[in-house]
Amino acid sequence: MSAAQSKLSLLTATSMVIASMVGTGVFTSLGFQVADIKTGFSILLVWFVGGLVAFCGAVTYAELGNAFPRSGGEYNLLSRLYHPSLGFVAGWVSATVGFAAPAAIAALAFASYIKPIFPSINENHTAAACILIFGLLHGNSIKVGATFQNIITVTKILLILIFISLGLGIGEPQPVTVIPQTESWNEIFSTPYAIALVFVMYSYTGWNSSIYIIGEIKRPLINLPRSLFIGTGIVTILYVLLNFIFLYTVPISELEGQIQIGYLSGSAILGETGGFIISSLIGMLLLATVSAYIFVGPRITQVMGEDFPTLKWLSIKSQTGIPQNAFIFSTILSLLFIYTSTFDEVLLYTSFLLILITTLAIAGIFVLRIKLNEVRTTYKTWGYPVTPLIFLVISIGTLIFMAMDKPYESTVGIAILLIGLLLYFITNRRKSGN
Repeated sequence: MSAAQSKLSLLTATSMVIASMVGTGVFTSLGFQVADIKTGFSILLVWFVGGLVAFCGAVTYAELGNAFPRSGGEYNLLSRLYHPSLGFVAGWVSATVGFAAPAAIAALAFASYIKPIFPSINENHTAAACILIFGLLHGNSIKVGATFQNIITVTKILLILIFISLGLGIGEPQPVTVIPQTESWNEIFSTPYAIALVFVMYSYTGWNSSIYIIGEIKRPLINLPRSLFIGTGIVTILYVLLNFIFLYTVPISELEGQIQIGYLSGSAILGETGGFIISSLIGMLLLATVSAYIFVGPRITQVMGEDFPTLKWLSIKSQTGIPQNAFIFSTILSLLFIYTSTFDEVLLYTSFLLILITTLAIAGIFVLRIKLNEVRTTYKTWGYPVTPLIFLVISIGTLIFMAMDKPYESTVGIAILLIGLLLYFITNRRKSGN
């Protein structure tokens, strides 16, 4: 197969964005939000705001990727915009908690959703088997992996639309207020609303997925922006509609504090049997998320291996152009997360680090425009400078809130950054020696 034939289409690039975003967050976080936020307008608005922030990030990343069209995501961007050390740390974060950890989270969530159907299964072992199967699939054939990803992502969207349609036809719907009231504004400017936004922003994580594989996308300068815009737009619409259906089918009092939101809504729509059906379907949806993370993650360590002799073994490709050593490395990391960390721990320090790294990348648009203005691009950020500033203000505010509210998890995140910086100096010293 030639290099041209193995390039990824716009459909596959968009599938990666959608599949990476639609994971555990949208089916689990509403129960925590309605504990203090009671009006439908406030709840739906926070999901729309999350989509708006993701869109602001997408339009900015489109220009950054256009300026530096190489796979690797923030590793490539921060290396070019700031300094190789910062890029290396970003690559370290992306390779570990950026993709390996979320793959583990999604695999564990998949295991928990199918456990009611197979009560005797061990959730950790099931999650590990899921990681290994997708590692073998994507680690052996780009074409087969891409085709599978396209099919499972389209299926994912269709199942969600069917679920929404069934919900709209429920016989006894709950009253959902979509018009702002006085109580709504009080909720929007409260601390619980800031906490809700943290969970929502994690749910939108993955909006930038196609930039990690830009080097393997057909016509990347055109298809990268399209994949980011289409993927983010579709997911924003799905998220708002899904949360409307959850509120429309289940009383807020029954949603409060619950994690299995999809199961509760499915039970309200189709009865108890329907709850199990919906729960199993959500588990199937999560397979697309696991698949996307496993496909994308190794591309980051591959690019790092191309730049650092110490990591060269990660850049070695098979005859079909697949970085198999990088796949093995990412698979081992995901398995370690499954067997050594709890779901909540991984979720919190992953959120902190990913928001921090993407915030630095978005700020880089001003570096590109002011200090690196000799770099020519065929795409310019829509709404500049307002759109990147919206992303930065909300993201920085979220980081400050997380550092104050979750100091332990934030400290763990900083420790992971420092480990990455130490590894950079070790590998860079050997690189300089060579």
